[in-house]
Parts: sequence; structure tokens; C-alpha cells
Amino acid sequence: MEQKPENYRLFGLIGKNISYSFSKKYFTDKFEKEGLLNCSYENFDLQIITQFPGIIRNNPSLKGLNVTIPYKEKIIPYLDQLNKKAAKIGAVNCIKITKKGKRKGYNTDYYGFKKSLQPLLQAHHKKALILGTGGASKAVAYALEELGILYTFVSRSKKENALDYKYINATTFDNFQIIINCTPLGTFPNIDECPPIPYDFFTEDHIAFDLIYNPEETTFLKKAKAKNAQIKNGYEMLVFQAEKGWKIWNK
Repeated sequence: MEQKPENYRLFGLIGKNISYSFSKKYFTDKFEKEGLLNCSYENFDLQIITQFPGIIRNNPSLKGLNVTIPYKEKIIPYLDQLNKKAAKIGAVNCIKITKKGKRKGYNTDYYGFKKSLQPLLQAHHKKALILGTGGASKAVAYALEELGILYTFVSRSKKENALDYKYINATTFDNFQIIINCTPLGTFPNIDECPPIPYDFFTEDHIAFDLIYNPEETTFLKKAKAKNAQIKNGYEMLVFQAEKGWKIWNK
């Protein structure tokens, strides 16, 4: 059995079908670059969330976890504690395992998104459409609230307080200057997919923000760019949230 270095610290990602993940490469490179020889990062691919306690049991060196689709909400009952912002958002993407073995949930997605969106904002960017209603969209909504930007969710299924895709038209685009894709539509390998919105109504006054980072330019972003909208993918957001998570694990 391989000898672990002294004070060995394990970190990881839980999600489903996550071999493509940003986090493992990001943290592995970071540990190498910063000479953190006692740290490593692993993907824990869970088919169902009930496998989570086994991950904790079998990895006593585990100090922190990232959480991705589809478990950002489902993980909450398995935690001992939520920080205030994660509780308000109702989704967790970062877990700290304390010295006493307690599992505390945080949300760093909202922070990453907010920091990534801010440089693009101009005075006329007053309202946003959030495409999707999953865990990531909740973090985006929280960030928009902090920025004083009004928002409306868009959903494929009938939901209270959410707009149906079929009602999005030219007037919608006049009223909402920021369109944010929080759905997985367009993620590698299904790169031809995109949310069903009328892309012709994008203008240079719009921001199209996609939480997806692989591919770098999704079909959603390409179509918005063709109409001169400002575009941004989710890569920088991920870097910001990863660094915020690293601070949480080390405090």
C-alpha cells in the first residue's frame, strides 16, 4: 500500500458522471505548483446520493469536498451544519470537514458568479433571466440580489414564479438585459444543444452568461455573440469559487 505523506489531506468532488470535471485538474495543478505534497484531490462519482456516507467513512483523511450536479440540494440532509448564506440559497457546492469530523456546507458558487459578472455590468443592466431552476440557479439568484439586479426564472416544467420558455419574445429581451444559462444544455459532449430561446432578439446591450465552461464557447454563447451581445462562460466563476473553497477548507 502506498505510504501517505505526514499530515496527509484529501479533498475531492462529489457529483455524477464527473470525469470531465474542472476541479480535479485545477486542484491537482495547484497542489503541484504550490508544493503542497501532502494534499491530493479525487473525484467521487456517485450514482445515488445515499453512497455519500460511505465516501466519508472510507476516507478518514478527507478535509473538504466540492459538490456538483445533481447533488447541490440533495447533499443538504447529509450535513451537520450550513453556513448562513448556503442556508438562504438552499444549495451547497462546498463542504468543510472540521477537526471534530462535522460536515459544514457552504455555497461559493454565488461568490464566483458575482465576481465574474461584475466587470461586465453597465447602468442599463437592470434585470436578468435565469434559465433553469436547479442548485446553480439558486446561487445565481442570490448573487443578483446582492448586486441589486431583479431576476425571473425560466423553466421547462410548470413552476410557480417561473416563466415558460414559450413565452419569451422580443418584449422579454427588451425588459431583460442579462440572460444566464444555468441549465446543462450545451455541455460537452452534447455541444449542439442550447436553451430554446429566440436568439435573434439579442443585441449589443445584452449580456449572455453561460455557467458551462466546456466547450469554451457554447452554442448559446455563439448565437448571442452573432447578435453582438457581450458573452462570458463559467470558467472564471469556477476559479473564483475554487479559491474561495480553498480558503474555507484552510481556515
